Amino acid sequence: MASAARSEASPSLQVPSFAEKRRNTSSSSRLERPSDSELSSSLGQNNHLKSVDLNHVIKLLEETESSNSEEELEALKKVTKRYEYGIPLNDLTQISKILNLCAERIPFRNVFIEPTCEILKLYGLPFYKKKLSDEANYAKEVQESIAHLGYLMRVPCSQVRIQICKCVISFYHAEPPKKEFEVYQPVSANYKRQMVESGGLAETLVLALTLVENQLHEKLWIIKTLQHLSISEANCKLMMKAQAPRSLCSHLNDADPSGQLLFRSSEILWNLLEKTSKEEIINQLSNLECVHALKEAFTNLLLHGSRHYDRQLRNDILVIATLIAQNPGAPMIETGFAKQLILFATFVEVKSHNPLVKGLKLTYCYEDFELKKLLLNMLSVLAKDLCTVQLLQEGKVMLALFHYLKPNEKPGMLDMSAAQYEELQLHAIATLATVAPLLVEDYMMCQGNTRLLMFLEWCMGNDPFFAQGNSFHGTGGRGTKLAQMRYTLRVLNPIVCLCNDAVNIDLCDQGAIHQLLGVLKNTTSNYKKGAIVVEIQTDILLILSTLCENNLHRKELFGWEGVDTLIPFMKIDSKKFYSGLGHNRLLFSALDCLWCCIMGCTILEDYFLEREGLFTLLDLLVLNQKNVCNLILGILVEFCDNPKTASHINAWRGKKDQTAANLLINLWREEEEQMGVKHDKVGRIVDTKKPLVGQFQKKQEIIPMPADCPTIAVMDVAENMRAKIYCIICKLGFENLPGLSAKDFVTLAIIRRYLDFKVGEIWSEVCTELKKEKFRPVTPDQEALQVITGAFENVGKTVVSLQAEMLESQQYQELQVEEKSYAKIQSLHKQKETVNKSWENFLNRTSNYEALKKAKRLQEKSIENSRSKVKPCNAIFHPTDIKGINATVASGRLVTVESTPSELIGGPLADTDLALKKLPVRGGALKRIKAVKVMDSFKKDSVSVK
Repeated sequence: MASAARSEASPSLQVPSFAEKRRNTSSSSRLERPSDSELSSSLGQNNHLKSVDLNHVIKLLEETESSNSEEELEALKKVTKRYEYGIPLNDLTQISKILNLCAERIPFRNVFIEPTCEILKLYGLPFYKKKLSDEANYAKEVQESIAHLGYLMRVPCSQVRIQICKCVISFYHAEPPKKEFEVYQPVSANYKRQMVESGGLAETLVLALTLVENQLHEKLWIIKTLQHLSISEANCKLMMKAQAPRSLCSHLNDADPSGQLLFRSSEILWNLLEKTSKEEIINQLSNLECVHALKEAFTNLLLHGSRHYDRQLRNDILVIATLIAQNPGAPMIETGFAKQLILFATFVEVKSHNPLVKGLKLTYCYEDFELKKLLLNMLSVLAKDLCTVQLLQEGKVMLALFHYLKPNEKPGMLDMSAAQYEELQLHAIATLATVAPLLVEDYMMCQGNTRLLMFLEWCMGNDPFFAQGNSFHGTGGRGTKLAQMRYTLRVLNPIVCLCNDAVNIDLCDQGAIHQLLGVLKNTTSNYKKGAIVVEIQTDILLILSTLCENNLHRKELFGWEGVDTLIPFMKIDSKKFYSGLGHNRLLFSALDCLWCCIMGCTILEDYFLEREGLFTLLDLLVLNQKNVCNLILGILVEFCDNPKTASHINAWRGKKDQTAANLLINLWREEEEQMGVKHDKVGRIVDTKKPLVGQFQKKQEIIPMPADCPTIAVMDVAENMRAKIYCIICKLGFENLPGLSAKDFVTLAIIRRYLDFKVGEIWSEVCTELKKEKFRPVTPDQEALQVITGAFENVGKTVVSLQAEMLESQQYQELQVEEKSYAKIQSLHKQKETVNKSWENFLNRTSNYEALKKAKRLQEKSIENSRSKVKPCNAIFHPTDIKGINATVASGRLVTVESTPSELIGGPLADTDLALKKLPVRGGALKRIKAVKVMDSFKKDSVSVK
């Protein structure tokens, strides 16, 4: 593959010589040589050499038939002497021509090697500009000149190639000008770098590596140059275009006593990873040659590297290998690299007789500690490829990872601090969460359930433990065991979700349900609600849901304790749903736990109702969180199978005395409004043929489908909440629902006929499919279809008429209420008028004596007329008026009667303080009398007074 790459890369360097494509210098004024006076004034007064005619030097070199090279060499020396302090931009094109002509002569005359190198050194000197606009004006010429430095790598001369590399490196380590001139100024500091990027020099140098495969010294200089070029993003893109990662990686293990090849190549790969597309680099490196080279380099450094530098380089190569392993197409297994990495990751915890690890020891200095973490991370990456499962099993990875699942009391290895052990422990448990679901048999053989539950018990214990919390996996767990608890549950959750009977039965037999409920209560009462605590609680609820689903015995184990623990999680403040801590996920987990752990167990359902859990669900439904409402309605539908549920739903009251029926009907209206179902202003049906169809469903074209495929009307049932609302109200009954308005009754009429309308939609789809298939049913079937569709349309019309009657009845009731209100107002006004008129008459009688006499006469006449005209014999008539009084007001209903003196009545209250406080009308203060003599007349009436 390398030879193929070289054969493809080599032709790109076969560029025509500069002499073949030179321009006519007389056509451009900017290429003319400056005058002698100008050069003498600009390049310094100490220059006593004769002016150099660059055009003359070019012509001299072009005369290939001339055998006298002394004149040519002398002219070249004058050129290098002339520009020993730098090159003006307007002369750079001509100097490039001279350089190219010299390079063409090297294969035939070695004497031109030294002049060529001397001219190349001039490129490392500062470039000068005469005008500020020269940088832009000469940009194209400078780009071509610098780009041709890369093309000169085709010259088969080691000195020239090395000098080109030194020249390019000097662009990134520019020295200040040795001499300043009056007219010329040096170009900006980054000008040469920009020209390198624009000229594509980096791509050319990558291709030049194929020319120096067997020349180590030259190869190292080119790679060193590429290392400097790779600090630029533009250069990295050019290098990627030339397949630089593949070219460098495939030669990592070439013979190099100095070790620079491996170091500089890895440095370039790192720069490419940082500044270009990581996916593209991984694709270039995902081949047998590159992966094998990385394997050999890593193994050699691990087994034989002893310096600090070797350890760092080893870790860098392992990171690159980890990135490659993320590509499913990378040949990690084919090269044996995966098996070797698994061996290195587990040899400390699991004893191995493999000669590769014989005598290998990690010192747990910082680099070795990082190596251990990288190897654990590699296990997680390899586990994503199912082809590596067998290798993980053969490498006893589960046993190695369970080695860290124990308390942190004593570090497991020498020279390892408690913080390092904690970090490795958390990293190992995180790796276990990825690997364990793939190796269930090994998990059970290692007694994984027992180990996890024991470790979880230690996490809940009160043992003194101070976590450092200074690693990625330990974030938020400083001073507590929350990080360990968090990752332990991350292992347990995917294991339980496999629904492996053997695993879950073993877990429940060890009391996992009761223990998890204890952890749930402990985290609720002892820890502040943070992201980690919320994640722990969420995982526990999910584990309990999986364990108890469809298993009545486990639901009974969940018990009343579980119900009491679960209800508070459904009372989360709605403001926390979008706090970013995961409360919305926690609520979903709690509702799922309710559905799986309580529903279906009558004892727990009744206890849930007693604890007002159903009221909590309805309170959540009021919040109208669209992602939660559908789940809550599903739970309510299931709960309605319990005969006690309906009374609890009807008894619930929300804000402003809202009832559950009103809440459900409001949800129905909101759902239809979002769907675009058409209704008039008062909520009546508009389209009697399709009263439930929304805008989206109308736009969907009906396509003939097989009988076992659901149609659009059927899929609509599962895509919104209307079917669940219909089921709940069916359980409650459509009659005598409390707290409904006339608008609610109008909507309720539609809900009541939901199932009929849906059946009508399906029959309508059947008719449409028959038309699209151009299939005519037989006459009896055709008539039956017409009767059915007509019947369902009549149902819609019936509902519309019923809605109209309800609205008319409501209007009539509102009119009656309005009339009663007006009558009451009229009565109040009449009463006020009567009172005012009576008051005016009273004032008239008191202020006008004649009016008083007239009123008196009317009163007497009225009294006289009221008396009976027939007088019985022996009847005695008493006068009803008082003589001499001038009042015309009839006596009222209250009569003032003088009290009997207390001296006469005495009684049990005579001695009380209350009686003493009363003042008699006559006779002075109360006195206590021992006894009162009863008169004969009272005795006859059987009255005694003491």
